Amino acid sequence: MPPEAVPALTLSMTGGSAFDTSALQGQRYILYFYPKDNTPGCTTEGNDFRIHHDAFAAAGVKIYGVSRDSVRSHEGFKTKQCFPFELVSDPEETLCEAFGVMKLKNMYGKQVRGVERSTFVIDTDGRVIREWRGVKVPGHIEEVLAFVQTLK
Repeated sequence: MPPEAVPALTLSMTGGSAFDTSALQGQRYILYFYPKDNTPGCTTEGNDFRIHHDAFAAAGVKIYGVSRDSVRSHEGFKTKQCFPFELVSDPEETLCEAFGVMKLKNMYGKQVRGVERSTFVIDTDGRVIREWRGVKVPGHIEEVLAFVQTLK
């Protein structure tokens, strides 16, 4: 379950600034949680958000990607893929736990704990107004965009 309201948290992110949920009050934004930098599904998802970035901006919505990777890894991933949005580093799983995206997954016949690909739309009051869990990448970003374009 996502939190009813996004908790006050400050984490490191790309671009040399901090991701501060309190500073985002009054803004709409998307948090998309993904398993790992530089993997095929995560690269495709990030590139889909990149392709539609201008449309999200026109709808008044910022995009933030979140994974457990380091800021250094994120900086390389962001640069390589030319992402126009920031990536939040959550190695302690603080934000991941707050949104309930840590799950047991099967990988090569073993259970491992990892990030379930999920997307959340946050309103100007810092509340989750829509969520997608267990996301399959094809068509997902278009669905999220269609939703945020309905917001007034």
